[in-house]
Amino acid sequence: MVKSWKETILKEYPRLSPGSKFRFSCRKELSCFTQCCGDVNIFLSPYDVLRMKRALKLSSGKFLEKYTLPPFLADQKLPMVLLKMKDDARKSCPFVTPEGCSIYEDRPWSCRMYPLGMASSKTAQRADGEEFCFIVEEEFSCLGLKEGQEWTVEEWWKDQGIDIYNQKNEPYKELTLHKLLVEGKGLGPAKSQMLYLTLYDLDRFRKLIFESSFLSRFEIEDEVIKKIKKDDEALLDFGFDWLRFSLFAENTFKIKGEVAEEKKKELGLDSIE
Repeated sequence: MVKSWKETILKEYPRLSPGSKFRFSCRKELSCFTQCCGDVNIFLSPYDVLRMKRALKLSSGKFLEKYTLPPFLADQKLPMVLLKMKDDARKSCPFVTPEGCSIYEDRPWSCRMYPLGMASSKTAQRADGEEFCFIVEEEFSCLGLKEGQEWTVEEWWKDQGIDIYNQKNEPYKELTLHKLLVEGKGLGPAKSQMLYLTLYDLDRFRKLIFESSFLSRFEIEDEVIKKIKKDDEALLDFGFDWLRFSLFAENTFKIKGEVAEEKKKELGLDSIE
């Protein structure tokens, strides 16, 4: 039986600790410069999309339409947002140029991590599995691994700004590892669409909040309302709380008293003592 890529990583790749050392540099003079920027699946987290659409001065909807693949497949439990590569021989990243990445300061998490990757033994049966770093091996020889500065994993993360991405991605990781999903229960089409809208299409989510009855139905502090009106990162945090309430019935939102009473009347529960 042929082992899967994940099985190979879990069983054969050396596990790197924060203090593990490696050598790497990437510069235009190397013959393999930008070769790793094509024919690869790059998953985009909600925070990746936020940073990229902001760097390009696009609405979230325009960014998703132009630069990502359709997020819904029949066998997926959650919408999967992948960067759309160019339709050329190399399947190049749309942001790669002869000079390098055109959105380098706002490039996605996986690009920041390179040449490191992350693997996890988490499964539906074992959600607390080990998570570890490894050196990414490509079909071509990465010359940058043979020269340049020596780094520890911890130093690389700090230099590449990985920590802020990990911090911003943690709520998404917690959401996707929610026990209801780990146990194998999918969200269904309507809830999957809600998750996609809330976390990825932030501009449309903001419009829904401020142009519908949303704010009249929930008790939300004025300071929070002020922040989410302008601040995308605050809106994303708000979105995670909303999904925990709407998808998993967690106590992260409070319905206004009069709305709750109206709902009771609508359901005929007001006469029940």
